[in-house]
Amino acid sequence: MRRSFASVLLALILAGGISAAAQTVAPVASGESIQNLDNVKAQLRAYHDCTRPTVCYQHDLDQQADRAIAFLHRRVAHPPAQEKLALILDIDETTLSNYEEMTTADFAYDSARFNAWVDSAQAPAIAGTLRLYKEAQSLGVSVFFITGRAESQRAVTEQNLRNAGFDNWQQLILRQPDEESATALDYKSAARGRVVAFGYKIILNVGDQWSDLRGKSLAEYSVKYPDPFYFLK
Repeated sequence: MRRSFASVLLALILAGGISAAAQTVAPVASGESIQNLDNVKAQLRAYHDCTRPTVCYQHDLDQQADRAIAFLHRRVAHPPAQEKLALILDIDETTLSNYEEMTTADFAYDSARFNAWVDSAQAPAIAGTLRLYKEAQSLGVSVFFITGRAESQRAVTEQNLRNAGFDNWQQLILRQPDEESATALDYKSAARGRVVAFGYKIILNVGDQWSDLRGKSLAEYSVKYPDPFYFLK
């Protein structure tokens, strides 16, 4: 009887050990440390919609616009006589917001879909940039828009800018057909060079991509807007 009980007990212990081993979770694969795409998209929406009080896209935009405005006031306080001062503004995600199109496309880029959105001329103004734009005008600083949009989109871009409250700019510079293969950095640098060639001193440059701000013909002061939605070289 004892021998029989011992055998049963041993069998139970062994069975328990096998079961515990079977339930052990193996180490995760290295790729598991990369965030899931759906979680990233949820974080983008939360950042834009300010569902987390300490992380807010609109707050960050306003903060950067305020820095740009403060610099303008300091710089224009005592300008040299006859100096022509220029403010450079990018358009997409700096002057106009394409968030509606991005969320409709689930943050995927499709050129046909995006161009249709541009042609609709519905993109709303980024409020901080509109404040900056009006301050520049009141201070006598000429505003140049430099955008990666194509020359063929000039009419709808001008319409959209006016619909959003921007008017009386100095010049709108768009990408020409022979510039299509240029990187954003090279194209923006060359466009700023043309502004300098017109006799202007670029005192401030505002954009959402580093390629808007770096390269040649740099501004005296540059302000980078947040843009977690896409990256351009």
